[in-house]
Amino acid sequence: MRKGIVTTCSALLYGALSTSATAAEPGAKGEASGGVSLGTKDGAKAEGDASAEGEAPKAEGDAKAEGDADGDAKAKGKRKRGGDRSDQKWIKRWAPERNMGELGLFGGVLIPSRRLELFEADQTLPNQGFKEFKTIAPSVGLRLGYYPIRFFGVEGEAGVMPTRTADDQAATLWGMRASFVGQLGLWSVTPFVLVGGGMLNVASDRAAVGSDIDAAVHVGGGVKFYLTRYTMLRLDIRDHITAGQGVDDGVIHSPEALLGFSITLGRKKTQGPKDTDGDGIYDHEDKCVETPGVREYDGCPIPDTDGDGILDPSDECPTVPGVPEYEGCPIPDTDGDGILDPDDECKDVPGVPEYKGCPIPDTDGDGILDPDDDCKDKPETKNDYQDRDGCPDEIPKEVKKFSGVIKGIYFDTDKDVVKKQSVKILDEALDVFLKFPDMKVEISGHTDSQGNREHNLDLSRRRAEAVKKWLVDRGVGSDRITTRGAGPDEPVDTNETKAGRAKNRRIEFKLQGQ
Repeated sequence: MRKGIVTTCSALLYGALSTSATAAEPGAKGEASGGVSLGTKDGAKAEGDASAEGEAPKAEGDAKAEGDADGDAKAKGKRKRGGDRSDQKWIKRWAPERNMGELGLFGGVLIPSRRLELFEADQTLPNQGFKEFKTIAPSVGLRLGYYPIRFFGVEGEAGVMPTRTADDQAATLWGMRASFVGQLGLWSVTPFVLVGGGMLNVASDRAAVGSDIDAAVHVGGGVKFYLTRYTMLRLDIRDHITAGQGVDDGVIHSPEALLGFSITLGRKKTQGPKDTDGDGIYDHEDKCVETPGVREYDGCPIPDTDGDGILDPSDECPTVPGVPEYEGCPIPDTDGDGILDPDDECKDVPGVPEYKGCPIPDTDGDGILDPDDDCKDKPETKNDYQDRDGCPDEIPKEVKKFSGVIKGIYFDTDKDVVKKQSVKILDEALDVFLKFPDMKVEISGHTDSQGNREHNLDLSRRRAEAVKKWLVDRGVGSDRITTRGAGPDEPVDTNETKAGRAKNRRIEFKLQGQ
């Protein structure tokens, strides 16, 4: 039985190969003889295909290129065939197309699982008649496929796998299956995956395993090699998934490797080089096949990289959107103030919109800009008193009195509590603060050099803060007074004498600019 199956499959393979060769030859001859020759001035003849292309408008360079190609064909004494797609690179020449059919043979090997449950159960036999199959079974069969789109199709297969059981009894595995195929149909070499289901069966004498039919699913993948318009080689790797021997054994896996040869049907006939976008540049030379372009850019449109409507050859700033007035460059902002030069009256100096791109003026040059200057034509007197209003002024006598060393503020030795005899001078200071609300001061505390410096710095700071607290507690805003502890670092007299040290122990008020 196995010998008869192998002989039948060999005959089918030989017949398919003969049919493929016969189908391809007449088609080629038909295409060659189908050309229409027209006489030219010099007695030479051009092909019908070339003359049909000549009806489309062409640039001078394209016409010359076509003439060179015709000349080469004449020199070789060959006529270009419209359907051989010789103008395309092979890797794309025979890529899958819509509505293609595939009819072919395949052969390979199946590796049956040792637990493959294909046997005719008989309770009178050991293990109910189950036997293992040998490790490798040759596989041959027929395949028919239809692909409505280049990326997807359906297939049906029938195959036989003659083998023997582990005790050397002949058995024939056979199956029929259908598959859904997804493929990356962009090139003549096309990878694919598939999934499907069907039947995996066995036919043999009862002495072997008898006859049985099991359902099976399969998954796999591989690659197709489209050699010509009508021929294809194909490599498959499959995994057949079926039930295991026992009820609790789950599923088992039987891998299969196949090499196939197919005839491909349904490809569209082409008439010589195509110019899909009609720009006069043939598709095999055109990098933008579906968009009209120019030869200088390999058949692509003249680019506008920055999308500003100005084509790159005329655009001095091709990567940055611009305007025609500046030859494709953006409207400049020379001084970087956010006001474009056409609207900027001071292009080289940063300014503001309120002054048409010019800086905010300072008419009297006192550093206070005009919008904030109450006396735009008269400079501010910088004397740390009302220095923000922009007007000239003098420090009031009452304020002057509280600028510098403030005599009459007393503390006990090494203490930061203001003594009662300090109230008189502090009351006067309070009156001045309340009368002149723009007055701001820094209060600094100072000590002599006796004792530890770090301790004296802390003591002087606490004394300055004690004076501030006294004033704040009586209504002076805390934001009008800052404090600082200078310790022994800023003496006004010597620390070698008692009188000098007494002068160095002091509180100072310093007016702060407004």
